[in-house]
Amino acid sequence: MTPPTAPAGPGPIATRRLVLEPLRVEHAEEMAAVLSDPRLHEFIGGTPYDAPGLRARYTRLVAGSGDPAVSWWNWVIRLRADDRLAGTVQATVAWDTPEGAVAEVAWVVGTPWQGRGVAKEAAVALVDRLAALPVDRVIAHVHPAHPASGSVAAAAGLAPTPVVVDGETRWQRDIPPSHPPRG
Repeated sequence: MTPPTAPAGPGPIATRRLVLEPLRVEHAEEMAAVLSDPRLHEFIGGTPYDAPGLRARYTRLVAGSGDPAVSWWNWVIRLRADDRLAGTVQATVAWDTPEGAVAEVAWVVGTPWQGRGVAKEAAVALVDRLAALPVDRVIAHVHPAHPASGSVAAAAGLAPTPVVVDGETRWQRDIPPSHPPRG
């Protein structure tokens, strides 16, 4: 069950250059353009969503998992200087696992903004936010042929493990028990 100290939903997260805004269905139009490059799917598969498809997906994500023991938290990445969206970060938090509360994180940044440290800055901010919650472990799955994504995971304090799931290496960061105890 979700611990009482966990927020009901994701609040905004601010960094020097970015604002991670909680996902809204209304972001779909702009995000369809941001995520339109088929190369973004090279490692994750699939094809880009058009605006109506992304709107339907965001409607499902915003509604939540439907399981009180699992939280779906999604943010869009807004560049402060340009006041435009550049990507997303997400965390799926399973509150009651044998490993404790485990957050699986992911990120994607539109092709025009790659190579500028946007994904690193956003992922670090996300993992830092999760570490401030009663989360025991943060994991990400990174394709071994995607060194840029591995660099993002490392910047967020995750380290590769020997575990491979669907061809992707599991990266992990255990959070010290100094955060408030779960209820």
